[in-house]
Amino acid sequence: MKLDARIPEGPIENKWTKHKAEIRLVNPANKRHIDVIVVGTGLAGASAAASMAEMGYNVKAFCFQDSPRRAHSIAAQGGINAAKNYQNDGDSTYRLFYDTIKGGDYRSREANVYRLAEVSASIIDQCVAQGVPFAREYGGLLDNRSFGGVQVSRTFYAKGQTGQQLLLGAYSALERQIAKGKVKMYARHEMLELVVVDGKARGIIARNLITGELERHSAHAVLLCTGGYGNVFFLSTNAMGSNVTAAWRAHKKGALFANPCFTQIHPTCIPVSGELQSKLTLMSESLRNDGRIWVPAKKEDAEAIRQGKLKPTQLTEEQRDYYLERRYPSFGNLVPRDVASRAAKERCDAGLGVNATGEAVYLDFSAAIERYGKTEANMRGMQSASKEEILQLGKEIVAAKYGNLFQMYEKITDDNPYETPMRIYPAVHYTMGGLWVDYNLMTTVPGCFALGEANFSDHGANRLGASALMQGLADGYFVAPYTVGDYLADEILTGTISTDTDAFVQAEKEAQDRIDHLLNNKGSKTVDHFHKRLGKIMWNECGMERSVEGLTKAIADIQALRTEFYKEVRVPGKAETVNPELEKALRVADFIELGELMCRDALERNESCGGHFRAEYQTKEGEALRDDEHFTFVSAWEYSGDPSSAKLHKEDLNYQFVEVKTRSYK
Repeated sequence: MKLDARIPEGPIENKWTKHKAEIRLVNPANKRHIDVIVVGTGLAGASAAASMAEMGYNVKAFCFQDSPRRAHSIAAQGGINAAKNYQNDGDSTYRLFYDTIKGGDYRSREANVYRLAEVSASIIDQCVAQGVPFAREYGGLLDNRSFGGVQVSRTFYAKGQTGQQLLLGAYSALERQIAKGKVKMYARHEMLELVVVDGKARGIIARNLITGELERHSAHAVLLCTGGYGNVFFLSTNAMGSNVTAAWRAHKKGALFANPCFTQIHPTCIPVSGELQSKLTLMSESLRNDGRIWVPAKKEDAEAIRQGKLKPTQLTEEQRDYYLERRYPSFGNLVPRDVASRAAKERCDAGLGVNATGEAVYLDFSAAIERYGKTEANMRGMQSASKEEILQLGKEIVAAKYGNLFQMYEKITDDNPYETPMRIYPAVHYTMGGLWVDYNLMTTVPGCFALGEANFSDHGANRLGASALMQGLADGYFVAPYTVGDYLADEILTGTISTDTDAFVQAEKEAQDRIDHLLNNKGSKTVDHFHKRLGKIMWNECGMERSVEGLTKAIADIQALRTEFYKEVRVPGKAETVNPELEKALRVADFIELGELMCRDALERNESCGGHFRAEYQTKEGEALRDDEHFTFVSAWEYSGDPSSAKLHKEDLNYQFVEVKTRSYK
C-alpha cells in the first residue's frame, strides 16, 4: 500500500489557500440529498456536525453520553492557542507552526501543522462570536497567557474552564441545527462497527445503550470525532467512558492506525493516591505560568517530608532544587510536557519524591503570590504595606486567575494550595497517534474521515499545551467542511443508501457475535480486573520510559491477558437493556488489542522522540536522542487479522520549511 497524503504543491503559506480554491463543491440543492454521520460530539464532532448541517447536508450525530455537552472536551482547562499576537511579543502564524513542529520533536506533517496555525486566528473570532467568555485585559482586549514549549503568550482562556466554555459555544451551534431538523441527534448510542460497501464507508452499526438494540445507519460519509485512547492505561486524565472502539473498528475495516506509541504524559496531575483509584485529575498547564516546580535538594529532607516530620514550607530556598529552572534556563518551568514529565520522573527515581509513594514533586505559588501582591500594593499606593497585606493581595490576584483550579485541588487533597505547595506527578493525558489521514482528513477507507484527537496529523511525538482544543475546532469548523465536500462531490447521484445490503447485515452480525460471546462467557473475573492489569503493563513498559526488554515482555503479557480475558471475563446482565459492564467489556477488548499494537510500534521505533522515550536512546544528559536518518516517518499500521501480524507502512516526512535540528529548551 502506497500512502498518498495529497499535500498540495507550492509554498507552505499558500497550500491551504490554493487547495480551497481548487477543491470541488456541492451546490446547495444537492447537499439536501446527501447524508453525513458524525460520531462524537466533543469540540471536533460538535463543530463538524453544526458546520455540515449549516451548509445544508443531512447530519446524524452520535454520542454515548446522555447529552452532547457531556463530551470529554469539557475537561480541558488551560486554554486554546492562536497566532493573534495581541501581546506584540513576536508571535505569528509561522512562529506557531514552528513551535508546534519543534514541540512534536519533528515527527509531524508540515503541511497539516501550518494549516492548523493558519486557521487558528479564525477559531478565536468564531468563538467570540458565539459568546465564549474569554478572559480580557483591563482595556477590554482578549487576554493571553503563555504555555509550555513556547516563549510567547498566545493562549486564550476562560479561567480554568476553557474547554467547557468552547464546547458550550459549539454545542449551541449544534443545538440550533438540531432545532432546524438538519441534525438528528442520537444520544446514548455507541458505534460498534464501520460499514464498508464496495470499498467506501457507507454507515455504522450503533448500539442503543438504553434498549440494547443494534441499529443500522447509512450515510455518504462518516466522520469519526471520538477522541483519543489514553484509557488503555486505565489510569489517565480522560473521562471514564473515553475509548478507542470507533477508531479501532475503522482500523479493522481498512483504516491504517498511525503512530500508536505516541502518547503524552502530562506533568501536572494530582498523584495516584491508592490501588482503588479509577481516575486521575489534571491540574491545568496554565499553573506552570506562575507556579515553580521543585523537590528537596537532599534525600534526607525528602524522606523527612514523606514521613511527615518536615513541611515543605520549612525548607529554605537553598534547600530546594528548582530542577526545571536549573536544567532548562531559557524555558524554565514552561518546557514542553514530555520534557517536564521525564524530569519529574528522574528526580523521583533519584529518591526525591515528596508524597508517601515517592512519586510527586511540588508546584509552588508562594513566589507568585508575593510578586503579585507587591505589584498590586504599588498600584493601590500602599508602599508601606505589611507582609500580611502583600500576601493577601497576592492571593486575591492568584484566585482571580486560577481560583477554580485551586478549589478543585483542595477538595481532592484537603490541602490549601495558597498556604502549601501543590503535589503533582505526570499522568497519561493525550494521544498523538490515531487513524492515519491525508491532508483532507480522510483515512485509507474512502468516505471515512477522522477529526481531532482521533487522527494523528498535527502534533507529532508530543503535543504542545492548549493545542488540542485548537485542532478539534480547526478540523470541525474550517477544514472538514471543505475537504468532506470535495469527497461528496462524487456522491450527488448516489441517492439514499440502503441498510438492507449484505455489508450492513454482516457488520451487525459481527457486533452481535461479540456481544453474545461476552455475555455467554462463564468467567469469574470483572472487566475492571483485566483493564487494571492491562493498564499496569502499559504504564510500566510503555509509559514514560520504554526498553526492548520491557516492550518484548509487555507484548507477551498482553497476548496472554487477551487469551485469559476471553476465557475468564464475566459480564453480568443482558444485552436488551442498560448494561454498563457490557459497554466496558466491549471497549476493554479493543484496548487489549490496541495495547499490543502500541508496544509493537514502540519496539519498532529505535529512537527517542517526544513522548516516546526509549531507555537505549538518550543523551548523556538524559534527553531524547532522535534518529532522523532512519525514523523520520509516520508509522502507519495495517490490520491483518491480529496485532502481532499488523503490516507497517511508512509515510516519509519531508521538511522543506523548517530546519530539523536537535530540540533544545536550555
